[in-house]
Amino acid sequence: MPRPVPRLRLPALLIAGLAVFCAGVASAAAPRGGSAAFAAQTGQFRHAAMTLDQAIEMAEKRFHARVVRAGVEESNGQRIYVLRLVSEQGRVWTVRVDSQSGSVF
Repeated sequence: MPRPVPRLRLPALLIAGLAVFCAGVASAAAPRGGSAAFAAQTGQFRHAAMTLDQAIEMAEKRFHARVVRAGVEESNGQRIYVLRLVSEQGRVWTVRVDSQSGSVF
């Protein structure tokens, strides 16, 4: 039969769990994608209709998943955002977003 958790340990466990949760929320709010995210934030991609941050927000809402990696590719003179997503069930996949039209492929 399992031993009951002492009453003093339960608040400590709840506080530790809250700290882990808050750290996850803070990391989700941090800029993703390294130099591409920095370039988007500093306006180096001014001619793009959609910024990298906007593409990330759109993909997370559309696919109900979290973007864990973001990058930028150039293809035929067009800027394409490459986003890796992870669902709550652990499914991982990659989508590409056209920076001009916002279309996902």
